[in-house]
Amino acid sequence: MDKSSEMAVFVRVVDTESFSQAARALKLTPSAVSKLISRLEDRLGTRLLNRTTRRLSLTEEGRTYYQRCLPILAAIDEAERELTELHTEPKGLLKVNSSTAFGHMYVAPLLPELLDRYPELRVQLTLTDSIVNLVEEEVDVAIRIARMPDSTLIARKLATAKRMVAAAPSYLEQYGTPHSPADLKDHNCLTLSFETQLNQWEFKVNDGPQHFRFSGNFETNNAVAMEQAAVAGMGLIRAADFVIAADIAAGRLVPVLTDYEIDEPTNIYAVYSHNRHLSPKVRAFVDILVETFTPEPPWAKDLPK
Repeated sequence: MDKSSEMAVFVRVVDTESFSQAARALKLTPSAVSKLISRLEDRLGTRLLNRTTRRLSLTEEGRTYYQRCLPILAAIDEAERELTELHTEPKGLLKVNSSTAFGHMYVAPLLPELLDRYPELRVQLTLTDSIVNLVEEEVDVAIRIARMPDSTLIARKLATAKRMVAAAPSYLEQYGTPHSPADLKDHNCLTLSFETQLNQWEFKVNDGPQHFRFSGNFETNNAVAMEQAAVAGMGLIRAADFVIAADIAAGRLVPVLTDYEIDEPTNIYAVYSHNRHLSPKVRAFVDILVETFTPEPPWAKDLPK
């Protein structure tokens, strides 16, 4: 029996002033309780209880040990209670990572409702367009927009995304509308400033899918800033439909080259570490993501039919 269990037995004996009553409460025999107390006294090298045929009483050393045992056992009970609550009610710090545009436009707006539902929850949201290692960065949930490779991570599909080329009406009026991917070499194409496959614009042509690289006079490391630049008429943008759907619906951007777009969409996942006991905070966040993005994501209503 470990030390905390010995303490618990000793405290129960003191509280009941009886080996037999303590034994009944602990589902042990009176002789087992008596032997345990004797072993405890031998280990500590001091007598804790005065035993007579009529009653038990604490020695001075026993009273000191009893008083020290009480807060220790209370702390153990509290630790176990808190751990149990962690597995029933979402609480504590939830670390979330997302790509910049998706996080800014769709994840951040969900957090007030999440925190209102679970007032003991705290959220740390990081936005980056690079892939983070969930274990190394201690991230609980990441939103990833990609074809997921084989992985030990759990990936919960939320929605799909397609990339589209678009430009502001003012840009098209001034510079004309491209009618094929080849025409883009004569246009100002807005790109990301870091190395990424997103700067390879993929189109469906006669020989199948082909990748093109274009450039222009503006690049940025932030997809939201690139969308704003396109709306301002600075050039053509190739972006995910969830980034520019509202702009298209409002007429701020106009899709072009739609006949050349790749039909296969990219999935959007909530990704988290494999764990047999999924924490309530992760489950709560994933649940609100599923509520929001399935069966149809919020930007679907703004896309051209």
